[in-house]
Formats: sequence, structure tokens, C-alpha cells
Amino acid sequence: MRQIDRLTTQDYQIPSSLLMQAAAEACFQTIAAHFGGNLAGKKAQILCGPGNNGGDGAALAQELARAGVHADVVLFGKVENAHADARANFEIVRRLSGFAAGSKDQPSRLSLVECTGVSAWEDLAKPRRAYDIIVDALFGTGLRRPLEGVFVQVVQHLAIMRRARESSATVRPLIVSIDIPSGLNADLAQPIGEAVHADLTVTFTAPKPANVLPPASHLNGKLAVADIGAPSALVEAANPTLFVTEANDVREWLVSTRYAPESFKNTHGHALIIAGSRGYTGAAVLCGDAAIRAGAGLVTIATPASAQSSIAASVMPEVMTTALAETDRGAVSDKAADHVSRLASKVSVIAIGPGLSAEDERTRRFVFSVVKTRETSVVIDADALNCLATYDGNGWPPDLSGSKESPLVLTPHAGEMLRLLGTNDRSALDDRVAVARNFATRNNLILVLKGSRALIAAPDGRVFINPTGNAGLGTAGAGDTLTGIIAGFIAQAIGTLKEKADVLSATVAAVYIGGLAGDIAARDRGMRTMVASDIREHLSEAVCSLDAKGETP
Repeated sequence: MRQIDRLTTQDYQIPSSLLMQAAAEACFQTIAAHFGGNLAGKKAQILCGPGNNGGDGAALAQELARAGVHADVVLFGKVENAHADARANFEIVRRLSGFAAGSKDQPSRLSLVECTGVSAWEDLAKPRRAYDIIVDALFGTGLRRPLEGVFVQVVQHLAIMRRARESSATVRPLIVSIDIPSGLNADLAQPIGEAVHADLTVTFTAPKPANVLPPASHLNGKLAVADIGAPSALVEAANPTLFVTEANDVREWLVSTRYAPESFKNTHGHALIIAGSRGYTGAAVLCGDAAIRAGAGLVTIATPASAQSSIAASVMPEVMTTALAETDRGAVSDKAADHVSRLASKVSVIAIGPGLSAEDERTRRFVFSVVKTRETSVVIDADALNCLATYDGNGWPPDLSGSKESPLVLTPHAGEMLRLLGTNDRSALDDRVAVARNFATRNNLILVLKGSRALIAAPDGRVFINPTGNAGLGTAGAGDTLTGIIAGFIAQAIGTLKEKADVLSATVAAVYIGGLAGDIAARDRGMRTMVASDIREHLSEAVCSLDAKGETP
């Protein structure tokens, strides 16, 4: 983004002062929208650093004042020492505040205070005026080291105000960060020190990693991305490999796989779910039900013989079941490989793992055989991941890899990912994007790394950040449900689009829709009482919210 800003000024002759003004206008519009356009009479404090982020804040103060807001600007430093464009805006604020200061008829709506140290801030921080809005314009994307001195005190002051606000159930003040909450390194998902916890962050042109990757993203509050005039050609020329999935991306996939008037079950694919074991049938049921509810034309659950009757009695009546050879402990045996091979020849996609058990060597051999000899796409989750991770005791088997003809989709949570990496060191996942990207490219597969903000890594190095979902999705069975949704979407893509089917696009769409269904379920039921089947039952509303036309006869 720094390069794009520089080239916007250098190659397109767009003055940086104009970009600063556009940024301020975008922040103003976002704040105004939050208050329903009613800003007159409100009070705002704008906390500014001496750089361009502070200059954005000073320009925003002018916009707020013109809308009838009393805006107090606090500059941490001296106007004379501020950066070029920022200094120009601070000088405007100082002139405007001084011009009206002596007028009894028109008192100034702007004030500027230069805060040059800790003692000056301690005096400013004393309760005097209840602000409706506090703007964090201290530091932007250039910060690389932890905050120090007075800036740590400012962050702690805002944290105290936030706690007081939440304990008293008031709504003031709204804390707004410009571009990124001050204290975060824009390139990192991990906070580097104390940082502002905003209610609303307005970032420009495109989000930065810390805007969208947890845990740093949790400090952003609601994120608004504003276009301030940077040419789109510069963004494309940057060759980005990290993306945030948007509703339009998923809508395009839904439109491409719409039901046609002559559609019937065989045109929407057949998903084979290999899941369950004696005493662990619920995961298979959740997975199969989610696959059929997600739109697959046909779903068959293949499960050990001793689990079949229980699963058949619990699963939706539209889902078929078939029995597999089993071990003496009721887990699938390698003797089932031939039967599964015959089943696999008639389906669009295989999902394997939920409730399967990974304790027996014969089960591990079976899973390895299914994946190794596959002739279609396979979604691998839960115990199937554990079977493969322990197959030779060193994590993911090096002789297993995906292919364009028969893609592999892995859906591990953090613990399973560590096993796939062959380590117990949780710090190995500190950079989740790098881990997901490296694993996907090295093994030529699609990796869905679950957790807060799931990541979908592609074999070509692209990584997609999924913005939907909430903490309620941490409930038991949600992973089995997601596996079913992914399998259902891949089945539809293959059944509908044939050779044009893109398993990656289907996976990205499935993760987004699954998270959106979870968000709708949380809205209706609350996160605390939400269960995995609630996700499945809200899939219809999630799909219709994005493509109502396509779902209407």
C-alpha cells in the first residue's frame, strides 16, 4: 500500500494532499453513517501523531467541524515538526481555531492543543468533556516497533474508557481508528505491543493483514474499506497473493451453479461420505445432512457395518447409507478398500474422516489407500487427517499430493495442522498464512485451516481469508458440518459445470456460506446456545441472502 500511494503521486500526478483529503472525507462519511447522518452538536477528540496518519486526522477534524461537531485536535508534538502534508492540515486547524476564538457570535468548533510529553497528556486526560467520538490518528501503516512513552499511556487511557463504557452499558464514546489501530504492525497478525482497541476502523484502498488476520483484527472493530482514488491498475500490478473473500465472489459461484429448469438429482453431483465408527455416529450424520442440505443431488454415507443402522435411523431420509467391512473395534477396515473403490467410481466427490477413528493400523491403511488411489476430488477431515499424519509417524505422507484432475482438500483445525506438520510446538502456527501457503504449495493441494478467520490456501500460493463466522462455530460437530458443506458444493460444481468445475472456488464459497449460516444462527439463537445442526438449518437463508433470484422458481 505504501508503494501504491507513492506511485499514485509519482506516476499519476495525484497530489498526496488530495489523497489525504479523500481519506478524511471517507472517514467522515463512515462516521456520519454510524450516527445516521446526525452529527450536529456532537463532540469529538482527534488524537494525532505528527505523520500522515495524523494529517488525515487533522483533515477529518475540519470535515467534522463543518458538520457541526466540536472537534478538539490533540497533536502529539509540534506543528512545526509535523510532516509536510500533515503540517499543512495542522496549520489550517490552528488558523481556523484561532480565527473564531475571539468571536462571541460564532465560537470556534475547532481547537488544537500541542501535547509534548507525558505530563501534558496527563493533564489533557483528566475528565473535562464527555466525547461522543474519539479518533485514533496516531500511527498508520509505517509502525514497526512497539509504542513507547506517552503513546502507551494514551492506549491505556482509551482502554479504561472502553471498560467503563461497557460496564455501564453506555454507547459513548465511539472509538475510530484511521487506517489501522495505532500500535499494530500493519503486516503482522500478531500484535507487537499495546494497541488501540477500536469500535470502527476505516482503512483505504485495500485492507492490510492486521486489519483482517486475528488476533490483530480483533482490535479493528467494524472494518470499512474506502476508495480514496488510488488507480486500480496499481493494485493489480502489485500481484497480491492474499485476499479476503467477499460476498460477490460467492454470489458469482452460486449463479454459476444455479438450478436450471431441467435440473434433477444427477445434475447436482453425488457425494460419498466415508465416516463414523461404532459409538461415533453423530459426526457422520452431521456431515451427510450438511452435504444434502448444501445442495448435493445425492449423498451416500459409507460407514462400518455396526454403525450403519444407527446412522440410517438418525440421518435425513434423503441420505443413503451403505455398510463397510470393519475391525473388531467397529472402525472401518482396509478390507473395505475394494468396495469403496467401486462406490467411488460412481460419485463426484469423496469426503472422509468424521468420526472414523484413527486408532487401528488397518483403518490408517484404508484411509491412505482411498486417498492414494482416488480418481476424483477428496475432502479430508478429522480422523482421516490423523490417520494420514500418523501413517508413517512424521506428519503428512510426502508421497501423497494433490493433482488438477483429482484435487485434495484438507480441513484441519490447529491441533490437526500441527500433527500434519509433525510437531507439537504451537508457535509453528504463529504465521498461519505462511504455514497454510507453504503446506498447500509443497503438497499441491487446497488447505482449509480452520479457526478464527479460516484460511483457504491454494496450490499456486494464493491464500483467501474468510470473513464470516463467529465463536459459536467452535461448537462440537461444526467441523463435520463444514466438511459436508464443502463436499456438497464440490459435488454441485462437478455435476453442474463438468470439466469447467473449479474445486478451489467451490471450497471458498462453501467456507463463506458455512460461516454466514453460523452468523445467521448466532443472530437468531445467540452464540452460547448454538449447536452444529443450527448451522445446517440456516444454510438456506445464507444462500438466499446472496442469490435470492437464483433460488426462486
